[in-house]
Amino acid sequence: MTDVLLVTCSGYPDGEPGHELLDAALAELGVSSRWAVWDDPSVDWAGARLVAVRSTWDYQDRRPEFLTWAEGIGPALVNGAAAFRWNTDKSYLVDLAEQTDLPVVPSVLAGDEDAVRAAAGGFGTAVVKPRVGASGVGVEVVVDAAAWRPAVPGSGGPWLVQPLVDSVHREGEQSVFVLDGRPVSQARKVTGGHDVRVHERHGGTTTAVPLEDAAARLAVDAVAVASGRTGADLLYARVDLLHLDGRPVVSEVEVTEPGLYLRILPANATALAAALAARL
Repeated sequence: MTDVLLVTCSGYPDGEPGHELLDAALAELGVSSRWAVWDDPSVDWAGARLVAVRSTWDYQDRRPEFLTWAEGIGPALVNGAAAFRWNTDKSYLVDLAEQTDLPVVPSVLAGDEDAVRAAAGGFGTAVVKPRVGASGVGVEVVVDAAAWRPAVPGSGGPWLVQPLVDSVHREGEQSVFVLDGRPVSQARKVTGGHDVRVHERHGGTTTAVPLEDAAARLAVDAVAVASGRTGADLLYARVDLLHLDGRPVVSEVEVTEPGLYLRILPANATALAAALAARL
């Protein structure tokens, strides 16, 4: 029996970038592991003691199928299907803001185009995101709410609407990695110009920075709140933070398939390997 199956997608069949660091860290601890594509019908998921989702970066196009797969894995699935169902729809940000004291970027759900225009008009300059999406795909900045139409005709929504947090242009976004409940590392992501998106596919740049106390505390709190909302014991998470009105606020809590930037933050490989080994 394999100790850990590390789950990826067909676009990254060998694993997430820097996977060799995680592979080596697991092997050093005596943990057997291999990478498997989540929708490969030949994979024997029951033949692993743990199943850890890592780079399933096509789920947004097939969310129902992905969640059905996750539910079929059962208790061996790290973080678990309930957390994935909650986390893969950005409505979780509204849940966090309404049900907890966690500081979160203001967010409004919009089920149709009229609702998007109404919400965006209330924010002035707004950011519109697909509720199910990843890597900044489909994210739009809306200046003239009344004239807004989806960038992709017929996309149909639903959407999440937020104010533009303009500090992203000056300070970027901070990402804190929380592994087994402990803040391990931090990265700063900056945009590639006038775009608000910090993801590399849109020209953004990510660099390692020292772990900041305030960011680390907020990230740990965010993961604890997410655990409470989902009933899941969250072994891994990435919490993205922006500065709004002079304080850090949560912009994302990624507990499904957050990239760990292993080549930039090699300590993440060591920490995740240790956390997985402790669960076996």
